[in-house]
Amino acid sequence: MSVKKYYLDGKFIGDGSLAVIAGPCSLESSEIALRVARCMKRLCDERNLLYIFKASFDKANRTSVHAWRGPGLEKGLEQLAEIKRMMNVPVITDIHESYQAAPVGEVADIIQIPAFLCRQTDLLTAAAKTGRIINIKKAQFLAPEDMIYTAAKCREAGNDNVIFCERGTFMGYHRLVVDMTSLITMREFGYPVMFDATHSAQKPGGLGGMSGGDYRFAFPLARAAAAVGIDAVFAETHPNPKEALSDGPNMIPLDQMSRFLDEVLAVHNTTQTFMKEDITE
Repeated sequence: MSVKKYYLDGKFIGDGSLAVIAGPCSLESSEIALRVARCMKRLCDERNLLYIFKASFDKANRTSVHAWRGPGLEKGLEQLAEIKRMMNVPVITDIHESYQAAPVGEVADIIQIPAFLCRQTDLLTAAAKTGRIINIKKAQFLAPEDMIYTAAKCREAGNDNVIFCERGTFMGYHRLVVDMTSLITMREFGYPVMFDATHSAQKPGGLGGMSGGDYRFAFPLARAAAAVGIDAVFAETHPNPKEALSDGPNMIPLDQMSRFLDEVLAVHNTTQTFMKEDITE
């Protein structure tokens, strides 16, 4: 199956290798962000994996109006630019408003569209006009085959550089349920697919005024996604998730990311062998 390929930092997304998008949920401080970026860069370099640093400058979709949101656009972009410069890594961050697209596009290598906003035409159009790669998270209410229309909005705006991201298909018994076949469906449109392992382990609103989750489930979910076939894996991580200001319960402790990468990469490499055999046949 032929999919688009995107070149970043000397490696590709979509060429059969595995890209890694990882970082804290939000930009709590420069110290934490740099610590995570430094560790993840080393782990990915050791495995010859493309690493892209992720963190949000504004968590505009928090459960409670009193929850931590982040440093904001200006300070957040300053931190992301610093990480990009100091660690020499690409960066990805999400936008919630159309006006954020242009300034974010000046810093971020990939612009992320949150799941709940994946049908917002003006937001997709603004992101597309930056010329950056656009990672569109599939909403829980949207069928995977309908994601082609989100890509069409970007294409009509002059930018067909899209990645589709699965982050939990629908809500069921206090947790998200993942339909792994959506990865196949979306990849058949010719775009790389990403699996968001930690948000798929989330329990939205599970702690009353904040989201709960269980990061342990990110490991088997990511292995399952790799067995189906993915181009990138997304995982939020933190040195001490219990003290994190957002999404702590579903973030993987930083000291467990080495095991996480090894488990996912082992399955991914096996899957790629079968996929190449299928193409040969």
